[in-house]
Amino acid sequence: MFKSLMDKVLGKKPIAYDEAKKLARHKDVKVRLKLAQREDLVPEILYFLAGDSSSEVRLAVAMNIASPRQADLLLSKDKDDGVRTGLVGKIDALLPDLTKDEMDAVRLVTHEVIVHLAHDQAVRVRRILSETLKDIAHAPPDVIIRLARDVELVVCAPVLEYSQVLTEEDLVNIIESSPVKGAISSISRRRHVPENVTDAISNTDDVDAIAEMLGNRSAQIREDTLDSIIDRAEGIEPWHGPLVKRPKLSRKAVLRLAEFVAENMLKTLKNRPDLDEHTAEAVREEFSRRIESAERSRSRDEGGPPAERAKKLFAHGELDDAAVHEAAQAGEVEFVKAALVLKAKIKLACINTIFELSSVKGIIALCWKADLTMPTAVIIQKRIVRVPPREVQGSVDGEYPYTIEEMEWQLEFFQDSV
Repeated sequence: MFKSLMDKVLGKKPIAYDEAKKLARHKDVKVRLKLAQREDLVPEILYFLAGDSSSEVRLAVAMNIASPRQADLLLSKDKDDGVRTGLVGKIDALLPDLTKDEMDAVRLVTHEVIVHLAHDQAVRVRRILSETLKDIAHAPPDVIIRLARDVELVVCAPVLEYSQVLTEEDLVNIIESSPVKGAISSISRRRHVPENVTDAISNTDDVDAIAEMLGNRSAQIREDTLDSIIDRAEGIEPWHGPLVKRPKLSRKAVLRLAEFVAENMLKTLKNRPDLDEHTAEAVREEFSRRIESAERSRSRDEGGPPAERAKKLFAHGELDDAAVHEAAQAGEVEFVKAALVLKAKIKLACINTIFELSSVKGIIALCWKADLTMPTAVIIQKRIVRVPPREVQGSVDGEYPYTIEEMEWQLEFFQDSV
């Protein structure tokens, strides 16, 4: 009897409505399960089975492509997250095959189902939904944004990295809302990252996201934004490699990077094919200077205390710009102070005051008085006085930014104050 019944349920022939109605109430769950898997039942029967006491039966209805959308809506609120996950799986199978017109035809009910799933308490349901919708060009924008702002990275990451439904404005708003850790990195990996978005990413303190953005060759980064990142990059090693390999670098950017990247990256930098001869030569000189500096550092301690070494070099006419630049690059504070005392003929107390106040104009005036180049003045601001990157004045390849009268006034002001 039971075998005959199962053959009927499993058979390819249509089941009459009244008979299907009886089978949907059958006490044996196996009968109801097989019935729920059929795609030729009238919608009413499948909707009835969507309320079955067995989660197996409800899951079968959830995964049945013939189930009416009203049944899907009911199942989107099912107490069993396995059933809700099965429903997402069916949506995954259906949506990519729907044209925009077909999607519009079922949008009202389907949209409500997807909204419920996007608010699901189970992370795995939301994660699978995000994976499902990330490549759907006509996915509901409100659902995509909901998923993009999810507090779980496994949920928000797929749509943040891949969904084309998200606009530039959406992405910028998400970045500025301090999303879950890792979310901005997902945005940084997008196939196309426009300038407004890279500006927003660069304004964050997310080291990993900025590194991802710099390594993304399709990310469009304005020159001034890149300059700002380079100003902050000295102590952030994960940015160095991606910066050196950026598709387009200005001469200013190249020279700034040459100041602090590791020697192996400096080799990459000096071999960039897009450098003009003048810039390439400047990088090669920096590379040579680094090699020479490394060799001299081996015997540096033998020369005695910093002030004594400075005096010896000064006495032999060797305390030149290159020597001060090298010491500043190495962070030798006392040597640089001693050099400024000797070369600028300014009292140490005055120099200490300027350094303690981090007076950019005062530092520049000191370096000018000591007959140092502007690149050395920049290094002293950064390495010796630790002036914040955004406050550093002057260019690594430029002239002094102030007039002689302004710099003399600065020195007189500080000398009078000590």
